[in-house]
Amino acid sequence: MADCARKGRTRDSMDKSITLPPDEIFRNLENAKRFAIDIGGSLTKLAYYSTVQHKVAKVRSFDHTAKDVSDLISVQEEITARLHFIKFENTYIETCLDFIKDHLVNTETKVIKATGGGAYKFKELIEKKLRLKVDKEDEMTCLIKGCNFVLRNIPHEAFVYAKHADSEFRFQNTHPDIFPYLLINIGSGVSIVKVESEDKFERIGGSSIGGGTFWGLGALLTKTKRFDELLQLASRGQHSSVDMLVKDIYGGAYSSLGLTGDLIASSFGKSATTDKEFSKEDMAKSLLHMISNDIGQLACLYARLHNLSRVYFGGFFIRGHPVTMHTITYSINFFTKGEVQALFLRHEGYLGAIGAFLKGAEEDNPNQYSWGENYAGSSGLMSVSPDLNPMQRARSGTFDMLEMDRLERQLVNLPLLQDPSSYVPDTVDLTEDALAREYWLSCFEDALDGVVKRAVASQPDLPQAAERAEKFRQKYLHKLQTLRHQPFAYGSLTVRSLLDTREHCLNEFNFPDPYSKVKQKENDVALKYFQKVVMSLEKLSWEQRQFALVKGLLAGNVFDWGAKRPWLVDCYNEWLERLKGPPHKCALFFVDNSGIDIILGVFPFVRELLCRGTEVVLASNSGPALNDVTNSELQILTERIAAMDSVIQTALKEDKLTLVQSGSSSPCLDLSRLDKALATVVLERHTDLVVIEGMGRAIHTNYYAMLNCESLKLAVIKNSWLAERLGGKIFSVVFKYEVPFKSQELKQ
Repeated sequence: MADCARKGRTRDSMDKSITLPPDEIFRNLENAKRFAIDIGGSLTKLAYYSTVQHKVAKVRSFDHTAKDVSDLISVQEEITARLHFIKFENTYIETCLDFIKDHLVNTETKVIKATGGGAYKFKELIEKKLRLKVDKEDEMTCLIKGCNFVLRNIPHEAFVYAKHADSEFRFQNTHPDIFPYLLINIGSGVSIVKVESEDKFERIGGSSIGGGTFWGLGALLTKTKRFDELLQLASRGQHSSVDMLVKDIYGGAYSSLGLTGDLIASSFGKSATTDKEFSKEDMAKSLLHMISNDIGQLACLYARLHNLSRVYFGGFFIRGHPVTMHTITYSINFFTKGEVQALFLRHEGYLGAIGAFLKGAEEDNPNQYSWGENYAGSSGLMSVSPDLNPMQRARSGTFDMLEMDRLERQLVNLPLLQDPSSYVPDTVDLTEDALAREYWLSCFEDALDGVVKRAVASQPDLPQAAERAEKFRQKYLHKLQTLRHQPFAYGSLTVRSLLDTREHCLNEFNFPDPYSKVKQKENDVALKYFQKVVMSLEKLSWEQRQFALVKGLLAGNVFDWGAKRPWLVDCYNEWLERLKGPPHKCALFFVDNSGIDIILGVFPFVRELLCRGTEVVLASNSGPALNDVTNSELQILTERIAAMDSVIQTALKEDKLTLVQSGSSSPCLDLSRLDKALATVVLERHTDLVVIEGMGRAIHTNYYAMLNCESLKLAVIKNSWLAERLGGKIFSVVFKYEVPFKSQELKQ
């Protein structure tokens, strides 16, 4: 911040626009490759691409002669790509440009892509400050490119706003095909754009009555010059004091036409007949209703004319303001009788900047990869309730910062999903369930000390491990506190998102795999017992063996079987009957924990399937999460087991047993974001059975997932609160065997 102060601005003045220190906001500038900028009337949005170094724990081998388990693990540096998007007020543009210039070292950028009206207004300033050539890009083209990008890459990007619902924000599922859609961009005026494909779009209409109209007329009526202040006035106003309603004309509803008494018959109608002064608040509210209703009706007409059901709203007029979103939503619901929903975007303020960046990304084209939001670096959707801090309102409810990490593989839907468009991975949405939200947030807070200790213990010889672990604690605790007050900050709040946020924060402070040593020790112990377990299973009768195999899967998941457990969901008999029929063609098995679970639970079960003539695909995490087995670890484990077992060895040689990475680095499982290579294998092998095990994958996620093939979901519920919620007790067993309806019909 010293650099900003030298340029004539104090830290306090900068904080009015940006609430975090600049070195935490403008991150990895020394590795920046390309920049783009979108300058609107009041806000500047900056986008840049950088490379980030992370420490990654790699397992070399399982060597029983190693003196210490740490000898088996090497910590390596891995370089990944990251996209950064930052928003700040134009008031501070010189300060921010100075900061960027002072910290831009080793950049290959000679040209900066720019869009928005400010690309013309500030062209000379940008070229002078940054000593880069400004290449101006078409604003609408950038807007559409940015919109396509976020809809493809960010789950729960779009939401419906419901002011009076328990959860104001209702996030939409990611649709497998985002096209076609209608984008209503409300800036000074209104542009209505039909988007049919990645590069095919058409402006099909518009209006001169938009955000500029609200601002201009509002300034004339209230003498208030600031846009955000006008919206604050509107949030406190009563439009019925100024507007003429149906009941003012007819004394009640106009029933024969279906018009309610509270419906606006004439905006500002009372001002012509009433001899009194109207408050600024009431006039601002009336004006907001008038313009929003006009835009809503226009949007509905164009949606119906072009037979489009997905209508997104964005632009300067929206900017995440609840009052604006509510009035537009009301208008859309009224004119379409609920047939069309008004959809808003979490990141609509960044669409132009994203699009401008994509236009300049000739190398490493971001559209060639899948991207994921980095929760450690993104600031989240701010609450904009009028009752909260006015500075939060001034930030317009949109992201102050957004960061996205490039995933080194394309992510797609599991081809076996029955209906990808309606698939919801998470069992409970904590944004809508207040009791569940409070429980799980407290759970993660209480577990934080243990995670910090585990992180430090995993790196006893690495520098500043304790210091980095404390920084992790502070960052994650801040995220939890934010989510307690603003549960919608990152889309739908779920146990999965809480776990993923924790993993992102651990990675941010170079704790890539805190469980690495624990996993290797448990694997080493379990491997010694594998042959004994197989031999004991082979001595059993066929029916006894099937039950023992299921118990082994469940026992590994809970680490010890012990006494008989209550079965909360018991489809074992149905599964046993199915096993008496013909073998499955191919089974896809999403594995869970390292150690006993994978070695003494999963592999004996897989071995039985192979002996039946079923091919098996084992899908494991691409990156570490808790004590889950990763793909690199599974490769080594399988080699070790193959050396001890001829069935596994033969299956590998004959390509009957295949190991694939899932594309996930989470303890949970999102079947709509899986490695494309896995999807290809599933189709090529004609997979007809999916096995999902563990609490994270089969309970917190996918408990209600519907597949178009047979599936097994099994877990031991190790959380008493969750067990009670599902109608059971702690250590209740879920053994859920499901056959799709079509398959049942075929069998009949």
